Amino acid sequence: MKKLLNASFIYMLVGIASGLFYREFVKHYAFPEGQYTQLALAHTHLLTLGFTVLLIVLVIEKVFTISRSPKLFAWFFWLYNAGVVITSATLIWHGSLTVLGKESNAMIAGIAGLGHIALTAGMIVFFIALRRAVVNRDDASLEPVAARA
Repeated sequence: MKKLLNASFIYMLVGIASGLFYREFVKHYAFPEGQYTQLALAHTHLLTLGFTVLLIVLVIEKVFTISRSPKLFAWFFWLYNAGVVITSATLIWHGSLTVLGKESNAMIAGIAGLGHIALTAGMIVFFIALRRAVVNRDDASLEPVAARA
């Protein structure tokens, strides 16, 4: 649980810092206000996918102890976090190029796609671990009260 709490806290700090970076970077380069750049999305991705989702997972861990499947939990944790980091990094990379007036390329989109794939794989593994925890909890609750004592 401490790992989830620490990761969530780090995403909160990095998410806030990315919002500050976005604001100051576009101001420094006099990027037209209201013009679209993916740089602004990094802030919300980090805060939502990193900070908020991992806090929700922390609550789910507290209730269902999904880490009882340590291999599944480890796969979820590392796949999901790799996906958040890769996706957010490509948003910052692509958005910075846009602000600087430079051309982006398909490689950035491909790397972002890999980040999204890792996020998806992590969430699938999370739901497999969650399902196991819920089913095991439901099975335990079906035992007679005398057997649980």
